[in-house]
Parts: sequence; structure tokens; C-alpha cells
Amino acid sequence: MPRTMIQTILARHGGDGDIGSIVEAQVDFGFANDITAPPAIEEFLRMGAKRVFDPARCAIVPDHFTPPKDIQSAEQLRICRDFAAEQGILFFEPGKCGVEHAFLPEEGYVLPGEIAVGADSHTCTMGALGTLGTGMGSTDLAAIWALGKTWFKVPPSIKVTLEGIPGPFVSGKDVILNIIGEIGVDGARYMALEFHGEGVKNLSLDSRFTMANMGIECGAKAALFVPDETVLEYARRNPKRPFEPAYPEAGAQYHRELTVQLQHLTPPGGVPQPALQRKARKGLREVKVHQVFIGSCTNGRLEDIRAAASVLQGRQLAPSVRGVLIPASRRVFSAAAKEGLLDVFIEAGFSICTPSCGPCLGGHLGILGKGEVCISTSNRNFTGRMGHRDSLVYLANPAVAAASGVTGRITDPADLD
Repeated sequence: MPRTMIQTILARHGGDGDIGSIVEAQVDFGFANDITAPPAIEEFLRMGAKRVFDPARCAIVPDHFTPPKDIQSAEQLRICRDFAAEQGILFFEPGKCGVEHAFLPEEGYVLPGEIAVGADSHTCTMGALGTLGTGMGSTDLAAIWALGKTWFKVPPSIKVTLEGIPGPFVSGKDVILNIIGEIGVDGARYMALEFHGEGVKNLSLDSRFTMANMGIECGAKAALFVPDETVLEYARRNPKRPFEPAYPEAGAQYHRELTVQLQHLTPPGGVPQPALQRKARKGLREVKVHQVFIGSCTNGRLEDIRAAASVLQGRQLAPSVRGVLIPASRRVFSAAAKEGLLDVFIEAGFSICTPSCGPCLGGHLGILGKGEVCISTSNRNFTGRMGHRDSLVYLANPAVAAASGVTGRITDPADLD
């Protein structure tokens, strides 16, 4: 039986099996952050493990509560730092890395055709490179650090064919919000999304990272783009080891097939509860916002900052609005500074913070109070996600978020004077 892309990758790693079967596969890279690493370390020691399977393939990337905001977060970071030093695994101090799902592929630690497991649900981001990236809990990661392998139930796949060219101010964020709205927040539960079509070449790699990142928001185990030359050129810049891309086989069977016409999409925004429910743009325009957040592992890359800056150029945030910009990585921060993009945000009235998750998970650097509304380029808007349980988060692409900050209400950038 011809294999889907996720089946091809699993088979290459020793996990050959039919849909629904339980397989064991070798893992190329296993990582955690400052929140999920401490319990993984505890479990690693509890199971009696002495050494990680390969220090060069294990990492801790502090990104959630960094720089440490209080004593508890400082202690968690100390636990991570001490374990990394004792085991000789990869560890990156705050200010020298960024959000794990942006930093690791940028630096060549995650590569096409590999299996990367992170103790964070948005590890599916790596699928933009044709990597089987998936999130697991800290206990599973501890076993991976010890053994270098894990088990999978081989998932079915949904084939998503992208066609056409996206219009002005439309990005990967709008494509994935449209797909989630089409299939539902559990429409790909324990399945793999597999992206194909001529429309893929009309989406930048940054947009593809955004789409893969939000695969989990419809329940996907993985969200895989079939590698093209754009991906391979990116991966060849700084690979930490040799890699071999993987592809689906002709004739593979899919649980469902979906076609998206990119030229018909508009920036809809994702509304709070039920998360990511589609809503008429006319209704969204009546929503007043108190905060704009541009950043996160979803939309904190250079393309995102450029898009927001193009809207903000020569404009300022509305008097009632505060703005937070957090570049997703050190490389992005540096490039944005060299291009003069940060000056645009400073002149517009934004706070600019060192690369981290920031307010995305309600951690710090922009927590919402009761009744406050944020328009955010992040990936989730569950109740209380960014602060008080009576606050609201609307999801949007960076251009829409920037335009909304200027007017003080959710705004299509095309409508700005």
C-alpha cells in the first residue's frame, strides 16, 4: 500500500505500519522548554536513566518565562541549566535563542525527513520543513531522552491542496484559520495534515511555518508540507547533520481531501470561544481592542514584522491601545533592527521585548485584565489564555493586528486611509 508522507517518515525510522497500528520509531531530536523540561528531568531521574541517548540531539530552549519574571521561574531555569550541564545537552540562555519553534529550525537543529519531538504542543511547526514534528508530554520526552525512540499510533492523513495566489494582506495565518474554520477545531484530531499544490509556492516559508504551527488547533498530530526547493535551500544553510527529505508515495490513500483557493481568502480573524470560530468581518469591525500583540511561534518571524511595519509606517497606535512586539528569535530581532523595522514600532508606540513567548500563554509581558481585549498574532484564544478569564483574544495576521492598533478596533489594513 503506498504511503502518505507521515507513513514514509515513520517507516524510515523503523516505524513501518498500517494506519492505526502501533509502531516504535527512532527520534532524531528531542527538546523541551523552561516549563516542560523540569518535569521531564524529574521523570528521567525517576526512571533510573543515567545518560541521554545523544547529547547533540537533546535540547532545552528556555522561552516561556524568560527572562525569569519571578523566583519560581528563575528556579525552573536553574534546574534546566544544571541538568543540561550535567548531561552535556544543548542549552541556550535567554537572549541567545528565542521561541523554540522558531529558533531550532533557524539554527539547523530540525531538518526535513526527520522526527522531532518537543514537550510542547506547537512542535507541529516543524512540519513546514517536511519534518514529522509533534508535541508530547514531559514523561514521553524523558523516555525519548533516555532511549532515543518512542511509540506512535500511525495516523490517517488529510490531503490539503492549495491553489491560486493570495491577495493583498493575506498570509498563511488566514489560510490556516480558513482551514480550521472549514473542518472544525477537532476536524483533524490525531490525523496528519499534508499540504500539496501549486499554491504552496505562492506562500513564503514563514507563512508555511505559521500554518504548520496551527495544525494542532484542529487536533492534528502533525502538519506536513511536501518539501520543495524553498525548503531545501533553507535547510541547506546551516544543517547540524546530514538529512534526506521524505515525500508521500503516488497513490497514497487519504482520510479526506480538501482544496483551498488562496485568491478567494480574506483576513477574517479568529474570535474567542468557541476558539477560531469564523465570524463575518462586518461584525469584527465593531470590536474595540486594548492591546496588540505581534509575536509568538506563530507570527513572530521577519516576514510578520515587515508586514506589520508596512502598516504602521508613519502611523501611531490609538491613544487607548498599547502594543507589544516580541520577535520570535535572536536572528529575527537582529534582522529587524538592521532593516530599521524596530524604529517603526518605537515611533508607533510599541513596547519591544527580548525573544520569548511573552503574553501568548498568559506568562508575562502583556497580561490582560478583566474585560480587556487583545488582537494577537498568536495561535490560541481559549478562555483566560492571555490573562483574566473575562478578557478576550482575537487572532489575526500581523497586518490586521497592526491596523487594528492604529484605529483602536479590529480593522482590515486595506481600509486604512
